[in-house]
Amino acid sequence: MSALDRVTRWPVPNGAAAIVTANNGAHPAVFASIGESSRQFRLASLSKTITGLTALIAAEEGSVSLDEPIDLRASSVTIHDGTTLRHLLAHASGLPFDGATPIAGLGRRRIYSNTGIELAAELITATTGIPFDEYLREAIFEPLGMSATELRGSPAFAMWSTLDDMTLLLGELIKPRLISPATHNDFIAEQFVGISGTIPGLGRFDPCPWGLGAELRGTKHPHWTGLRNSPSTFGHFGGAGTMMWVDPTIRSGLVALTDRQFDEWGDEAIALWSELSDAAIEDLQHAEALS
Repeated sequence: MSALDRVTRWPVPNGAAAIVTANNGAHPAVFASIGESSRQFRLASLSKTITGLTALIAAEEGSVSLDEPIDLRASSVTIHDGTTLRHLLAHASGLPFDGATPIAGLGRRRIYSNTGIELAAELITATTGIPFDEYLREAIFEPLGMSATELRGSPAFAMWSTLDDMTLLLGELIKPRLISPATHNDFIAEQFVGISGTIPGLGRFDPCPWGLGAELRGTKHPHWTGLRNSPSTFGHFGGAGTMMWVDPTIRSGLVALTDRQFDEWGDEAIALWSELSDAAIEDLQHAEALS
C-alpha cells in the first residue's frame, strides 16, 4: 500500500493529497497524488501561510517593512506601540484569536491570532493602494499558475484551492522563486525565539516556535506532522480538515485537503495526518534507495 492510499479510508466526504519532492536537486515535482485534483476545498488556516508569503514579497518590493512599527490609525483594532509586521505574522503581537484589543504584551507569548494576520493584509493594502485580494493574485497565484485558487473573505482562513494548485505552492515552498533565499530563510526561521503558546486543537507548547506565517515543528509532541519529520519542518493545518508541510532536510512536502471540519474529528485527524506523514517520508526514502 502506498502512503496516500490511507486517505481513501479517512472519515471525510472528500479527500485529496499529494507528495511533492525536489530530491537530488531536481525541480519540485509531484511524486504521488490521490483524489480529485481539480476539486476546490477551503484551505482554512493554510491561508495564513500564503498571506505570510505575500507579505514577504511586499517587503522585498519595499512596500512594507517587517521591522518598522506599523501605522494603521484607521483600523478598528488596537495594537501595542512598536508592533511590527513581524509580530503580526509570527503571532507575537499580543492580539487574541479574534478581537480588537491585545491580551498579552508585545513579543511575550505566541497567541494564535486571525486578527493579526488580517491586519498584515490590511497593512499591505494601506501601503500599496492595491486591494489585498488583487495583490495576492498578482504576487502569488498568477506567477505560480494557481488559476483555481481564490480569496473569499478573511486572508487568515478564507482561501479556496485545489490539489493541483497546492502542489504548485508546495513547489515554491520547497524551492522558492518568488522571494530570495535570504527572505525564505527568514520566513521559516523561529521568530521571537523561546516564547510559549497554544495551538488551537493541538495544545500548549513551551517553546512554541513559529515562522512568518508558518508553524515550525520544532520539538512539539504530540504533533500533526510525523515522527520522521525533522524539527525544521514548517507548514500549517486548518479548521476545514486541511494540512500541508515542507521538510527542508528532504526537500519534500505533503498536502492533504478534506471537506470535514477539524472540530468534528480533531484527535483522529491529528493521528491520521501524523501517520500519513511518516508513510509519505518512508515512500520517498524507499524510492530514493531504489534510484
